[in-house]
Amino acid sequence: MASTASEIVAFMVAISGWVLVSSTLPTDYWKVSTIDGTVITTATYWANLWKTCVTDSTGVSNCKDFPSMLALDGYIQACRGLMIAAVSLGFFASIFALFGMKCTKVGGSDKAKAKIACLAGIVFILSGLCSMTGCSLYANKITTEFFDPLYVEQKYELGAALFIGWAGASLCIIGGVIFCFSISDNSKTPRMAYAYNGPTSVLSSRTKYQSGEGDFKNTSSSKQFDKNAYV
Repeated sequence: MASTASEIVAFMVAISGWVLVSSTLPTDYWKVSTIDGTVITTATYWANLWKTCVTDSTGVSNCKDFPSMLALDGYIQACRGLMIAAVSLGFFASIFALFGMKCTKVGGSDKAKAKIACLAGIVFILSGLCSMTGCSLYANKITTEFFDPLYVEQKYELGAALFIGWAGASLCIIGGVIFCFSISDNSKTPRMAYAYNGPTSVLSSRTKYQSGEGDFKNTSSSKQFDKNAYV
């Protein structure tokens, strides 16, 4: 029972993390222009993995998609690949988890379901690591440019999408670890085996009853005989 509850908790935690990781791809604010050292701010610059935008003081935004994938910076291409890999791995891990959980009717025996659940946990951990690496790589680029005194172009700060990605990656890793430990819980709680002797007919039950009654009469008569013999 405890193993089933832990698997349900792990599934909910991992799925929540996967949803957060998936939501970071279309999120706009991966990096936002800093206002540090500026007195008057006339525009706000922000960007994500797919486009760069500017919002003026009136609230009007103008966005420009990246014209070429091959002309992009290496860290953006790496972040794209890692985040897409994280979403894909999380999708397959959720399917494996559905087959490996004890509360579902598919997946085979308990031993096979435990192995599938452990595999789902490993894939969830890989998904979380991909998301964590992608967000950390993007954040490292932002912080490196921000603290570089020789960098004279527009500096940025960390956007909300990075924190969402880190949170989702942490949840995926936690859920994956719980799934991996569920296989040890299954090995510690063996299933009880019950022997089936087949259906008992009415004739056989009567025979057993009559034979038992006869044995009881013989025993009582022998006891009475022994008692009279010694009197």
